[in-house]
Amino acid sequence: MNLATIIDPHPADAVALVARGRPMTYGELRHDVAALRGALASMGIGEGDRVAILATNGSHFVRGYLAVLGLGAVAVPLNPESPAAAHEREVAQVRAKAVLIGRGAGPGWIGVDRATVPSVEVVISAEALEGTIAWDELFEHAPAPVVDVAEDHLAALLFTSGTAGRPQAAMLTHGNLLSNIDQSLSSGDRERPDDVVFGVLPLFHIFGLNVVLGMTLRVGACAVLVQRFDPATALDTIRDRKVTIVPGAPPMWQAWAAMDELDPAAFAGVRLCLTGASKMPEAATRHLRERFGVRLREGYGLTECSPVVTTSTGVEPRDGSIGVPVNGVEVRLVDADGDDALDGDAGEIWVRGPNVFAGYWEEPTATAQVLTPDGWLRTGDIAITDDDGFLYLVDRAKDLIIVSGFNVFPAEVEDVLSELPGVAEVAVVGVPHPHTGEAVKAYVVLEPDVEVDEEQLIGGCCEHLARYKCPTKVLFVEQLPRGMGGKILRRALR
Repeated sequence: MNLATIIDPHPADAVALVARGRPMTYGELRHDVAALRGALASMGIGEGDRVAILATNGSHFVRGYLAVLGLGAVAVPLNPESPAAAHEREVAQVRAKAVLIGRGAGPGWIGVDRATVPSVEVVISAEALEGTIAWDELFEHAPAPVVDVAEDHLAALLFTSGTAGRPQAAMLTHGNLLSNIDQSLSSGDRERPDDVVFGVLPLFHIFGLNVVLGMTLRVGACAVLVQRFDPATALDTIRDRKVTIVPGAPPMWQAWAAMDELDPAAFAGVRLCLTGASKMPEAATRHLRERFGVRLREGYGLTECSPVVTTSTGVEPRDGSIGVPVNGVEVRLVDADGDDALDGDAGEIWVRGPNVFAGYWEEPTATAQVLTPDGWLRTGDIAITDDDGFLYLVDRAKDLIIVSGFNVFPAEVEDVLSELPGVAEVAVVGVPHPHTGEAVKAYVVLEPDVEVDEEQLIGGCCEHLARYKCPTKVLFVEQLPRGMGGKILRRALR
C-alpha cells in the first residue's frame, strides 16, 4: 500500500485542484507527482528520509506531499509563515534531508543558518533562492514508481502540542491517515466525486491535510485551494467555483455570522458545512442557521488521531455537540481514577483505533504519557455524553490555548519570553477573543530597575514563534499567584 496512490483511480480529465485560478486535472497531477518522485529519487531521497515542506495552499504543496509519500519518505509539513528560528529548530529536530519550498514561502527559510541544519542536502524552491533547485526543472524528469510500504510505515511528521505540552512531532503512518479518511467517509453523507471542496484550511495542519486534501483526493472530487481567508472574497470563490462543501475552523464561520449585510442565499449552493479544531460558539451556530440556512456540522479531532474522532455528519446535528464517534473508532470517557465515567458524568476522552498515531518522534517518555499499553490515547480533553451518545466538550484537562484552531501551549511561549532581556518571571494564559476564539495573554514580572515595554516583548516573541502563538496583550505585574507548592495558578490569572 501507499497513501500516495489515492489519486490513481480517477479519470484523467477530472479536475483535482484549482490553485491560483488554474485547474489541474488528475492526469496532470499524476504526471507531475511521478516526475517529481523520479527527480527526488535521483537526488538520493528514499525510504525513511524526512522531507520538510514549506508551502502555502497550492499545487506545489500537493505535488510535493504526494511525491514524498510515494517514495516511502516522510513528509514534514511546516508552517510557512513561522520565523526562521522555528523552521531551523523543526528541520533540525527531524534531521530533514531535503526542504521543498513553495511560492511565497521562502522568506523564513532565507534566515535559517544552514550550518545548524547539516542534515539538509537538497533545497528545492519555486522562487529564485540562493543555493536551491528550481521546481519547474523537475516536472519533466523521468518518472519513478510508487514504493509499496506497510501500513505502519511512517508517512508524515506533524508538529503539535495538543496532548504533549511543548511541540512534538507526531508520527502518522500510511495506515493512520488512510484509515481515518475511510472512517470519516463511511460516517454519513461525506465527499462525493462531483463535490467541489473549499480548501482554505492550511495544508500544514492536519485538518487541512487529511480532512480537506486527503478525503477530496480519495473520492476524486475537486479541491479549490485558497491561501488566505477573506470573508467577502471567499464567498465570491464559493459562488463562482460552485463549491458544495465548506470545512472551516470556528473563526471563519464566526466572521460570516457577523456579516449581516450578506445575501441570505450566500450558501445556497453548499450542501455540507463542517467545523472543528476548536469549540464552535452556539450563538454563532444558531445565527448561521437562522439567517443563512446553514446546518453547521461540528466534529472533534486532534493530530494524534489523524485527526477525526467524532462527527455530526450522518446525524441530525445538535447545538453545542461535537457529534458521535466515526465508524471504526472507539471512544471512552474516563474519570480521574482511570475508570469509565458514570453516565452523565464528565470524563477525559480516550480514543483507540487504527487512526491513532504511532507516538512522538524520538520522544518515548512523551509517548508513554499519552498512549496506554493497550492502545488508548489519552486526549486531555474533558467531555460528557447525552442519552443518545452525542458528546459535548466541557473543558480541557491541560492549559492548552486554541487560537483560530491552532494549538498553543503556554510553556512554549513562556520559554521564549523568559529568555528576553529584563524578564524575571512570566505566565501565559488563553483569554476569549471575538475573532480567533482565544488569544494569548502574558503576565510578566520584570527584573528590578528594568524598563521594557509591551511592544518589545511581543516583537521578541515574533522573532521565534509563529504569529498566532505570540501574545496579543502583555500585563506587567509585581508577582504571580502561586499555590502552596509554588506552582503558578493560571486559573487565578484567567
